[in-house]
Amino acid sequence: MAPWHQLSVPEALAQLRSSSAGLSSTEARARLASHGPNALPEGARRSALGILLRQFADFMILLLLVAAVVSGLVGDLKDTVSIVAIVILNAIVGFVQEYRADRAMAALKAMAAPTATVHRDGAPRVVPGTEIVPGDIVLLDAGRIVPADLRVIETASLRTEEAALTGESVAVEKTTGPLPSGDSALGDRTNMAYKGTIATYGRGCGVVVATGMDTELGRIAASLAHSHE
Repeated sequence: MAPWHQLSVPEALAQLRSSSAGLSSTEARARLASHGPNALPEGARRSALGILLRQFADFMILLLLVAAVVSGLVGDLKDTVSIVAIVILNAIVGFVQEYRADRAMAALKAMAAPTATVHRDGAPRVVPGTEIVPGDIVLLDAGRIVPADLRVIETASLRTEEAALTGESVAVEKTTGPLPSGDSALGDRTNMAYKGTIATYGRGCGVVVATGMDTELGRIAASLAHSHE
C-alpha cells in the first residue's frame, strides 16, 4: 500500500473501510478492542534518586567499583581515584540523559487531546481522545489539538502548527489532494495532520490513519522509551 499522503481521499477511505459519514458506534467499539486505546504508554514514574541509583546497577559499573576497592586495598590509590572518577562521570552522563528522556516523555503525554469531535452514527459526537480509532472522521477547528494521525479529507483554510514534530514554527496550510511519490519529510506532507499538533486557523476534517504508538508522536515516544533500556 502506498503511504497515506500519496493516496487520494477515496482511496484512503476505502483502505480504512470508512466514509465521510464516519463509523458506527458498534464498529468503533470493535476497532477499539482490536487496535487498543489511542494513548501513549504510561510507564513507571521514576524519581530523580531512582534514576541516579539505576546508573550504578549495571554489571560493568559494579565490576569497576570492585576493581576500585581492590586497588585501594593494595595501596594503588591512583588507579582507585581514576576508576571512581570514571564511574561518577558515567553516572552523571547517564542520569542527565535518562532524566531528560523522562521529562520529554511526560511532555509528549501532555500533548494528547483529552477529547475530540468525530462523526459517529452519522452525527458529530464528542468522545474521549483515547477512544478514537482508525477510520474515525475527526473534525478540526482553530485551537483544537489533533488527536491522532489524520489524512485530511476536507479543509477550509485549515492550518496546523507542527513545531513539536518538525521544528518549524510557521503553521502549515493543509490540502486534500494526493502528493507525489517519494518519502517527503513530515513537514511537506500538507495533506496530513499529526497527533499532538495544533490547528491554529480555519477548520477541516480528516480520517484517522494511526493511533497511539503507531502515530508519529508514538514513534518518538518509543525511541525515548528505548533509551531507558
